[in-house]
Amino acid sequence: MLNAGQLIRKKRDGQALASGEISEFVRLYTQGDIPDYQASALLMAVYFRGLDEEETNDLTRAMLQSGSSLDLSGFPGPKLDKHSTGGVGDKTSLVIAPAVAAAGAFVPMISGRGLGHTGGTLDKLESIPGFQTSISLDEFRRVLGSCGLGMIGQTAEIAPADRKLYALRDVTATVESISLISASIMSKKLAEGIDGLVLDVKTGSGAFMKSVKDARRLAECMVAIGVNFGKRVEAFITEMSQPLGRAVGNALEVFECLEVLKGRGPDDLRELCRELSASMLVLGGIVASHEEGCIRFDAVIRNGSALEKFERVIAAQHGDPRVVEDTSRLPQAKIQDTFPASADGYIRSMDAEAIGWAAMTLGAGRSRLDSVIDPAVGIVFEKKLGDRVRAGETLCAVHANSSVPLPDVKARLRAAIEIGEEPVQVPALIKERIIPASKMGNLARASAE
Repeated sequence: MLNAGQLIRKKRDGQALASGEISEFVRLYTQGDIPDYQASALLMAVYFRGLDEEETNDLTRAMLQSGSSLDLSGFPGPKLDKHSTGGVGDKTSLVIAPAVAAAGAFVPMISGRGLGHTGGTLDKLESIPGFQTSISLDEFRRVLGSCGLGMIGQTAEIAPADRKLYALRDVTATVESISLISASIMSKKLAEGIDGLVLDVKTGSGAFMKSVKDARRLAECMVAIGVNFGKRVEAFITEMSQPLGRAVGNALEVFECLEVLKGRGPDDLRELCRELSASMLVLGGIVASHEEGCIRFDAVIRNGSALEKFERVIAAQHGDPRVVEDTSRLPQAKIQDTFPASADGYIRSMDAEAIGWAAMTLGAGRSRLDSVIDPAVGIVFEKKLGDRVRAGETLCAVHANSSVPLPDVKARLRAAIEIGEEPVQVPALIKERIIPASKMGNLARASAE
């Protein structure tokens, strides 16, 4: 029997944990034989002492093996996914999954919910009337087979150790550990039975990783795990100093994704979806180059096949597919109020995190996992970073179902958006790509600036 106290002491003193110790700890904690207080102590020791690459791989493997993995070997094509570390207005999954499926891959996407200022893919999908993200793995396989994609939440069968450990990390101030974050994300993604994975690691005010340095460390750690597990993986470090696209709020973001799938929509959202999709297609062997992947993305948007895939998965997961052509069927807020510019000039900065909290104040996000979300509310920006504005001109529209939070929301927006006299350079959307240079996990960085 594992001595949890000795294990805590070992990591507290900076020693490496053996593979068997890690797997036994995860097994015993998952089945309830190690109490929360000892698991919390070990997590805190890991937070301060860290895990080396081998320990991180061992933790990922133990969490992966704590539950079931999807066997998708019977699907005749590459199985690919994308994961984002989250941000404000980060809605790319709703475009990328159907686009990559339309290009010939299977996309088994297991996503999460939003918490705090960041949005969640599941919350966006569930703003489509009837859409069910909680379906059995057997039904998920049927949806994947018929549509080429499926979009669900983490089930009880997938990495149950991660579910239990994450809940503990969330209340013990041990979330911000590169190794723990990486093992948490990658154990779930590896359980999907995928061949290739593209990671979108956000950096900036609205991201979990505020600095490029920290975002790079996280990206490199996750890519190394993927390589060590025999997967084709690469990562993008992307800008989150302002919201992605123009909409922040669940149904509003679904509308914006439908616009992109129809060949319209904001330039930055369309560009990022195109770049991430192209890399997924290269990893899947569907195209030979990134440039060809971009061309393929453009083609499935232009010919309507990506939109048709999204319509089919909505129907297959019990949603109302009529929203694709009749977006008035999406939840609509009762109040639309405008927020004007306070002066002439240029938008110098937009604090994405503060904007995310403003949207949460309206009811678009949750402060706790059991908070109820209002799918209709949110903020739609008419102006963004670098744009010229005049005093009184509308910067954004606030969609609300009550006038009560509006003064607080406007105060938050006033503090979040800075207007200056001089033009500013908008930072590059894609800052770096992290690409494995060899099967040994050596990483190459390509700057996009």
